[in-house]
Order: sequence, then structure tokens, then C-alpha cells
Amino acid sequence: MKYSAREEEWAGWMRSAMGGDAQAYHLFLCAVTPHLRAMARRRCDQFGALAGEAEDVVQEVLLAVHLKRGTWDPARPIGPWLSTIVRNKLIDSLRRRGRHIDVPIDDVMTTLKAEEQVGNLDRLDAEHMLNRLKDPQREIVRSISMEGAGVRETAERLKMSEGAVRVALHRALKSLAALYRSETSEDR
Repeated sequence: MKYSAREEEWAGWMRSAMGGDAQAYHLFLCAVTPHLRAMARRRCDQFGALAGEAEDVVQEVLLAVHLKRGTWDPARPIGPWLSTIVRNKLIDSLRRRGRHIDVPIDDVMTTLKAEEQVGNLDRLDAEHMLNRLKDPQREIVRSISMEGAGVRETAERLKMSEGAVRVALHRALKSLAALYRSETSEDR
């Protein structure tokens, strides 16, 4: 089966990242984030979720991708794996808010065709956003999300417990999502 050049590139970066290549992981995350955002927005529209939920879903998806990247089978396409994570995180988000939703399995493949809309939202500078966080959150996000380090490695380097790193990462991602929303609402 032939996969798109984009998906082949993403899969190559993820394979390298799983082998310890932090730059490849950074390239992967930068490349897939606009696609994930487009999928999350489309899904939110499709299921009547508030538009603001899309960015929260994207942040949760990025965290899940990082924490669960070992579950991706490098011999299989990466697009369906990403689509499933987006779908599951949106369902989790809707359930937390008291909404029940059923998603047909056939819908997974249609998410691969989501139009990527790159606007002002996707051009925000990652370093600018990171610099608005306080330490150790900034260093945790940089280490895990941008450099591809694991929670254990980050905890050891920062002399923190793994649990404290996970909590700080979760809070930092929520803060980044709020900062992102506030900056993007100013652009409108």
C-alpha cells in the first residue's frame, strides 16, 4: 500500500525519534501539530463541541503522542495512529463535560483527509511561548516536548520525582494552551 509523502516523512522522523534523535522528534512534532489541530477543529465542529476545546484536545494529543509513542508500530502507517489518538482525546474531553458520543469506526480514515489550515495560529513561535512559562515548567516542556527526552530522564536531570515532572508538564501544557488561546484571540 502506498502512503502519502507527508506520512512517509512523519513516519521516518518518528522512527528516528524512537531511536533517540531529538531533532527528528522536534521536526515530527512541528510537522504534525497543524494537521492535529485541523483534525481536532473538524472533529469539534462535527460533534458540536466548543471551538475552544480543539486546542485543549491538541495539547492532550501531543502529550499522548509523547507518552505513548512506543505503542506505534513503525511497520504501520502513522496517520491512522494519530487519528485514533485525536478521536479518543476528543471523546475523553466530551465525556468529561458530560456528553456521550459514538464515533463510527469508518470515520477514522476520513480524518486523514482533513484540510490543513495554516494561519496565524500555527505561526506562533514556540520559544516565545516557552519563555512565558516559569522554571521548571519551561525546562520540562523543552526537554520532553521539544528535545524528546523521557519523563524519567527529565526527572533525573532536574532532580525531581517522575510524578512531579508529569504534574508540572500537564500544568505547563494547560498554561501554554491558555497563553495560545489568549494570543490567538488577539489576532482575530
